[in-house]
Amino acid sequence: MKKNETQIADFVLLGLSTDFQPFLFGIFMLIYLFTLTGNTIIILIVTLYSHLHTPMYLFLRSLSLTEMLYTTVTVPRMLRDFLHKDKEISRISCAAQFYFFCCLGASECFILAFMAYDRYVAICHPLHYMTKMTKNKCLYITLGSWLAGLVLPLANIIMVFGLPFCNSNIIDHFFCDILQVINLVCAEVPPSTFVVIKSYILIYTFLVIPLPFMLILLSYIRIFISVVKISSATGRNKAFSTCGSHLTSVSLFFGSATITYLRTESINTYGGPKVWSLFFLVFVPMLNPLIYSLRNNEFKKALQKLGHTAFSG
Repeated sequence: MKKNETQIADFVLLGLSTDFQPFLFGIFMLIYLFTLTGNTIIILIVTLYSHLHTPMYLFLRSLSLTEMLYTTVTVPRMLRDFLHKDKEISRISCAAQFYFFCCLGASECFILAFMAYDRYVAICHPLHYMTKMTKNKCLYITLGSWLAGLVLPLANIIMVFGLPFCNSNIIDHFFCDILQVINLVCAEVPPSTFVVIKSYILIYTFLVIPLPFMLILLSYIRIFISVVKISSATGRNKAFSTCGSHLTSVSLFFGSATITYLRTESINTYGGPKVWSLFFLVFVPMLNPLIYSLRNNEFKKALQKLGHTAFSG
């Protein structure tokens, strides 16, 4: 590092640059509250009603908990910045935000993959389902997903935030995104260091996005092959209906996350990474409670029962 370069201690989050900050604060506050409420209801219903203690609903409860924490990592800070001119964030806070963003995002990818595997076993091997997918296995799978999410980003954090920052302190985003932060590293850092860091980021990205997505795709290919062999149209529709909500959730999450990190001119033209990040960080966690509840009769009955109990009590 050159002697006249000054190390940066704090960053500045530009956020969503607009003249309608108070209006956006109200909109995103409502979305955030709806997200917390919807996912909390799912967690309560699955926890309170024993007939929902099946692998599909236990995984859904874990997904809802993960999404509540996932959106809480970024949205409250974004809401705060809508109302404050001072948008500084300390280096430690930035590193912490990025770490929890990574670990919860990775955990969600793994849980979505195991939810697809659960549907594969239920449809393709129904006679062995109760032995292959027990409550204890669901617990171990969930804990393993969270543990992997906690461990895998550590090297990213240590390597990136251990570098000197001096090019600028401006992060053109509403949260500490790795691709924005790494652009602020001092020019004097050896190229070999960047190669090592970018190689690990590539490995990490493969483990948490393409690998789970390939497992999901493989599961649904096997499911599709099995379902088309069912002679009854009613049986085929029932099998597909159990997968519809999960497929919708996977498409929204993986699709928007993938687009966010494809730095092409066409994507930048239509709002850039910030707009696409809003989709999988803010809107998908809000939509998932609706996606999983509106098309599920068993869940709707449990919701009505919970509502009746709450109002009658």
